[in-house]
Amino acid sequence: MRYKKNNVLYALLLLIVFSSCKEEKAVITEKKPNIIYIMADDHTTQGFGIYGSRLAKLNPTPTLDKIAMEGIIFDNCFVSNSICTPSRAAIITGQNSQLNGVLDLDGRIEPARQFLPIEMKKLGYQTAVVGKWHLKEEPAAFDYYKVLPGQGKYFDPEFRVRGDKPWPKNTVETKGHSSDMVTDISLDWLKNERDPNKPFFLVHQFKAPHDDFENAPRYEEYLEDTFIPEPESLYERGNNGSIATRGNNDSLTRIIGSSVSHRNLIRNQAMNIYVDSSIHRAYRDADKIRPEEYVKWEMDDEEKKYTSKVYQDYVKKYLRCVKGVDDNVKRLMGYLEAAGLMDNTIIVYTGDQGFMLGEHDFIDKRWMYEESMRMPFFVRYPEKIKAGTRTDAIINNTDFAPTLIELAGGSTPDYMQGKSFKAILETGEEPADWQKSTYYRYWMHMAHRHQNPAHFGVRTKDHKLIFFYGKYYVDTSDPNAKWDKENWGNDFDTDTPAAWEFYDLKKDPKEMNNAYADPEYAETIAELKKELLKLRKDLNETDEKYPHIQKVIDEHWED
Repeated sequence: MRYKKNNVLYALLLLIVFSSCKEEKAVITEKKPNIIYIMADDHTTQGFGIYGSRLAKLNPTPTLDKIAMEGIIFDNCFVSNSICTPSRAAIITGQNSQLNGVLDLDGRIEPARQFLPIEMKKLGYQTAVVGKWHLKEEPAAFDYYKVLPGQGKYFDPEFRVRGDKPWPKNTVETKGHSSDMVTDISLDWLKNERDPNKPFFLVHQFKAPHDDFENAPRYEEYLEDTFIPEPESLYERGNNGSIATRGNNDSLTRIIGSSVSHRNLIRNQAMNIYVDSSIHRAYRDADKIRPEEYVKWEMDDEEKKYTSKVYQDYVKKYLRCVKGVDDNVKRLMGYLEAAGLMDNTIIVYTGDQGFMLGEHDFIDKRWMYEESMRMPFFVRYPEKIKAGTRTDAIINNTDFAPTLIELAGGSTPDYMQGKSFKAILETGEEPADWQKSTYYRYWMHMAHRHQNPAHFGVRTKDHKLIFFYGKYYVDTSDPNAKWDKENWGNDFDTDTPAAWEFYDLKKDPKEMNNAYADPEYAETIAELKKELLKLRKDLNETDEKYPHIQKVIDEHWED
């Protein structure tokens, strides 16, 4: 009898233990993942190993490459407006520029519209943003912030914090290089500030490798004796561009698109990187360029040597900043590993847009050309994402917020224009009804002496269609129009020619041949124009509010 009783008690005990284990297992399974969103400023796909560019063999990003290969890599991630503030606004709102109101660098996102952290907090996340912010208003929607003012400084940066004084008067000073300081702050928050009982959403944003590419001193010898592979288009542009970007007989190449070479008379890279020289920031004003200077640019052997030297010097500085980013990400990963957080933390890495590294003799971003428009993007989360996954599905930066929200257990808010690609992350497969194109619009015009004409366009996996309309969004011909005429380095009231550009990206991935006039592509271009009209309407990106621009569109749509 006692034996039977003991058996019954033993069975009950096993049942209780088993039930407890099941309950504990259920709790662990349902635990929300932490999320670290890491973004570097102007870190273009050419500056990685995983994207197979001419710079890949230099192995500039071993840490980031390892993270990427342990998750999913996106080959077709694109920015909707390749400039810092609009891109960041698109990411935090899930909306394109016209809907979120941030068309250019003067835009701002007040706390009530900082939608991503707002939605993450609703889902029980503790939120923090560290590093570059660049959206002007206080990042008050985050539980914690410590952010750079504007662009911030590379060395001994000041940070804005929450405090007794009104924003932005609460500041702290630091000593060291920006990339190190940003990482120190994030690590301190992770170790000492966060609530361990809540999942965290940390937005960690480097200033690097934004120009003027000031690397930490410890990297001065990195790549010192290495020849950096050069793009062929640095010296020969082929049939890239149009009358909108080159002018008649290439005359406008002397002022459009800041350059590596001496081509651009207003701004070229030597003016930025040689700090101790007489040409440092010796930019010219567009209205000071004499008529006789508008002549076709010719690059002789002496100029090629000069251009090569400038290219080597500035790309090395750029990659030294990238090296600092990679090493600091390694520090973050080291903490996650040591704290046992690595596998329950979704790690996202991207740049805020692409960047031209001498392609077509261009520097900076802004262009819809591939190197400027394409963003690096990869995600590691071993619980749901299979290592070694790669996809060519098209995503853009308005899709980031919906995806992060759904990964956190929420659903995409109706007010967001972006679409969640959570299913692509988890399956590696592109749904049959997934978007087949992405819209782009650079709203600024001839700004900051980089001199890029305003344009918009559509990109599919195989083709790209761009329309340069060449006008500022304020009608500068209207005597009653108001705009910031003192804004630095802007030439807003110079209209540039309107023109179309079309590139077959399968045959011409480096965009060396504008095939818009080729009859072979007439049908493809017609279909792309239909898609462009549809996207502009669906995304509220028409020019109904800008009749001076719509007039140009109407006049040249059938060109």
